[in-house]
Amino acid sequence: MKSENKRSEKLKNIKKPKSVHIAMWGYFCMLALVLILLVEVAFSIVAARTFSADAEHRVVIIGKEVSAQLSNDESVIDLVFDRYRREGFTVYLVSSDGEILIPESSPNAPEDEWLLVEMSEIVSASETGAEVTFRYGDRINYTQVVDYGGERCYLLVSYSTVIIKVAVRKMQIYFLLVGLILLFIAFLISYAFSTKVTSGLKNLSDTAVKFAKGDYSVNFTNADFNEMAQLSDTLNIVRDEVKKSEDFQREILANVTHDLKTPLTMIKAYASMIKEISGDNKEKREKHLQVIIDEADRLTGLVNDVLSVSKLSSNIDEINPKVFNLTELVYAIINKFGYLQETAGYSFMIDIDQNLYTRADEAKISQVIYNLLGNAANYTGEDKTVYVSLKLNVEAERIKFSVRDTGKGIPKEDLSEIWNRYYRVKENHNRPVKGTGLGLSIVKAILQNHSFDFGVESETDKGSVFWVDFPRLPPNV
Repeated sequence: MKSENKRSEKLKNIKKPKSVHIAMWGYFCMLALVLILLVEVAFSIVAARTFSADAEHRVVIIGKEVSAQLSNDESVIDLVFDRYRREGFTVYLVSSDGEILIPESSPNAPEDEWLLVEMSEIVSASETGAEVTFRYGDRINYTQVVDYGGERCYLLVSYSTVIIKVAVRKMQIYFLLVGLILLFIAFLISYAFSTKVTSGLKNLSDTAVKFAKGDYSVNFTNADFNEMAQLSDTLNIVRDEVKKSEDFQREILANVTHDLKTPLTMIKAYASMIKEISGDNKEKREKHLQVIIDEADRLTGLVNDVLSVSKLSSNIDEINPKVFNLTELVYAIINKFGYLQETAGYSFMIDIDQNLYTRADEAKISQVIYNLLGNAANYTGEDKTVYVSLKLNVEAERIKFSVRDTGKGIPKEDLSEIWNRYYRVKENHNRPVKGTGLGLSIVKAILQNHSFDFGVESETDKGSVFWVDFPRLPPNV
């Protein structure tokens, strides 16, 4: 019961994954809402300040224009004052004792008294021509000390910002309505966009499920968006590689099974012969025992190939570099193929420079050269000739090792595949050097771990050349 309770608590604590469709939809809507609110706030601040600044500038302009008209006759002045008042600007000409001189018909209204008091306090000590702009309450005010009729007077121009606030408020309402419409449109667009994107992801996900169940006929298709198209192409490559790997694994399983079955059968058969027939005959017994030993060595080599690929691919097998004589190593490995020359008529044509030294893991490079020579022997032509070259490039300080066979060559479409694990060119011929199809894969892994350049050049019916580029070092390094 306790374990079940703990399991249920863990399940409760596990966060359920969110839907990409809903998440994208929500994020787009939130983004649209934030942008609309920012525009709304920015407009409110900018519009209010702009209108207010324009009104203040207009008040000053009107004050100066009215001041310039005071030298005209009174009828003209009355018309000027009335025109600006109709535009919403309050214009007064006040005597030094607070009496409104122009316009004469304007009473000293209570709402204007505070303006007069404020004005008198600001400019009472100022000289003629002095001007001041100030704010008081909801009004923008401009006052100037003027000379009218030989008397010191005060010119006052005032404008109420209530009009500005009302205008801004109305525009805010209009912007809010437009923002709501835009938000609704963004809501629809984001829904359509997220649906389109997630439908592609869902299609890829459904296809991946079929692929995971072993259906390699599936095709990942999505070209609506560049990233989706790249993901589809990558998944198609993965599909092909997995299918190819499984096909190769089936082939290597069949090859290994066959290669294991033959020596095991031989070992069992010759062990039975020793037991029943040649146990007391020393000559026959030793001959039969040698067959058992040879087949056991063959099994060992087979197992070592599989283990080598596994270790090299997993970077478990460490590289232990040292300086050694590459010339002597190549000669020593060629000598191991002497039995082919003696028993099967093979020829190894050698072009090797003397005393060439390099730095690498000698044991692993030995395995590389052995595998390349064995591969050439297996696939050379009817003349049974293998060409081995080890030449120094003095200018580049590099040593190039190459092995050439005279076989049928490798088709261009297969050149990139021959280094793959389990790959084997499908040819019906006798292979003097037994193998599992892992030899070139081992060569590739070892040389890549050494960071050495290597490759193959081949033409159909003209044979193949496998080469490796080694660094050249003096023997005393």
